[in-house]
Amino acid sequence: MSKARRDLRVLAGALPKAPTGIEGLDNITQGGLPQGRPTLICGCAGSGKTLFAVEFLVRGALQCNEPGVYIAFEETSQELAQNMASLGFELEELIARKQLLIDYVEIQRSQIRETGEYDLEALFVRLGYAIDSIGAKRVVLDSLETLFTGLTNTAILRAELSRLFHWLKAKGVTAIITAERGDGKLTRHGLEEYVSDCVILLDNRVNNQFSTRRVRVVKYRGSSHGSDEYPFLIGERGISVLPITSVGLTHSASTERIGSGIGRLDTMLGGDGYYRGSSILVSGTAGTGKTSISSHLVDATCRSGERCLVFLFEESPSQLIRNMRSIGIDLEPWIKQGLLKLHAARPTLYGLEAHLVMMHRLTDEFKPSVVVMDPVTNLASGGTATEAKSLLTRLIDYFKTSQITTFFTSLTAGDQSPESTDVGISSLMDTWLLVRDVESNGERNRMLYVLKSRGMAHSNQVREFKLTGHGIELVDVYLGPGGVLTGTARTAQEARERAEGVLRAGDMGRRKRLLDRNRQALQAQLNALCFELETAEEELQRLDSQEETRSEVEGEDRAAMARARHADFLKELRIQGSKAQEGSLAHACHQEN
Repeated sequence: MSKARRDLRVLAGALPKAPTGIEGLDNITQGGLPQGRPTLICGCAGSGKTLFAVEFLVRGALQCNEPGVYIAFEETSQELAQNMASLGFELEELIARKQLLIDYVEIQRSQIRETGEYDLEALFVRLGYAIDSIGAKRVVLDSLETLFTGLTNTAILRAELSRLFHWLKAKGVTAIITAERGDGKLTRHGLEEYVSDCVILLDNRVNNQFSTRRVRVVKYRGSSHGSDEYPFLIGERGISVLPITSVGLTHSASTERIGSGIGRLDTMLGGDGYYRGSSILVSGTAGTGKTSISSHLVDATCRSGERCLVFLFEESPSQLIRNMRSIGIDLEPWIKQGLLKLHAARPTLYGLEAHLVMMHRLTDEFKPSVVVMDPVTNLASGGTATEAKSLLTRLIDYFKTSQITTFFTSLTAGDQSPESTDVGISSLMDTWLLVRDVESNGERNRMLYVLKSRGMAHSNQVREFKLTGHGIELVDVYLGPGGVLTGTARTAQEARERAEGVLRAGDMGRRKRLLDRNRQALQAQLNALCFELETAEEELQRLDSQEETRSEVEGEDRAAMARARHADFLKELRIQGSKAQEGSLAHACHQEN
């Protein structure tokens, strides 16, 4: 069998579903409720059964163009319309357009007496007329307890319930039947869940003074579904179910980088800052500058023309603006330009799930490229640490799927290891910065280092940083004889080294000047010696010249005397010539020496 044929068979056998339009629920049910089949919605009072049913009809009419019929046994159409208007559902407008029909059936329990056989034939006639009058595709019966009030015969009850469900199937409508929860059972009668094709349980429980509504798909014939409990909220836009987890971890990873707003910190992170769409955590004790570091990112994001959303759990917006002005960061202009939104709320204002929905709603409306949460550890006060981690896990998955860069600050207790967090989310972070105070020489100095940064080469140095009037300034690493020096110890050591440098420079100058003077003195002595040598050589040349002249004169005088005495002139002349030649050779040798 070919793959295309197998795919056609799979599609042909798939259970058709009717989308509810309820945010998140269709993800859990993998498409919606079983089409053309009844679904039982059970739960205690205040769990949201009526709203669930009404929203199913409203979303079907608006989004799927499927008219609906609402059979009410407890509220009149006017009361129901008023109650739903507070949630933004204009039922009267849908009624006028014949997309919705509300039929109130009044049943007084005090006026009911069980006599003879009991059947729902009259309801079938009334319901059938309502369905045919508007061509309804969806039906709601709210609720079964009122319909079967006063009936104690279990056999008749079960038979009529089965008739009701089969009748709805025969009409081909997708139906929701609401029922109250019983003691230890899903419903009071304990029968409805067995004849229903799909059973959804709504619950409203209070833990640690916080109320949380939850939904669970108990059974779903013919379809797989999420079987866990999922929190849901009733808000301004109806019900929001929160199964929001990126189970497949299929979000893309960007290679684009964004600046932190602190130049030297960007250098520590490989030179370009954080990855876009990544999650960043800065943790440390109180007063170490976590909010200041996050504000640099906020300012840099807004300067680039992108939007930034900040969730504050400790400070009001005006307090944050005032505090950041002290380090040269003015956030107010960005708010006026619509690039920055500050939302402040105590974690104890409402439950964690309400915070989650609020964050989703504001993110969807404002569409930021960067989200800051300061500090996330406060969320633990709105529930347990496990619940806070679950919330943050879902948030991180949501932001990563949307390619939103997220910056979290985490407060570390004084007796806690600096490389840990109260809510246990450090493993979910792509970049983790640690800031801490170091006490030495009677003062405290702030230090920063990068514990991890996935996908990039980063510095392993511990850097001192200062909060100045123009922002955070990372100070050069200074290694002294005893290790890394910070604060005034570093300043004092630098001053000592500058003084020593000045002294060494002065001593070197003095030595150079002394050497120059010695060179000049020795040069003068050399010049004097050369002058004496030249004088002696000139004197020697003068004496040699005089001696040569004297020898010539003496020779001439002897020759004259010999001629006067008539002596052997030639012999004497040869003798004198030989002496003269020897004298010349001796003089030449003296010149060479």
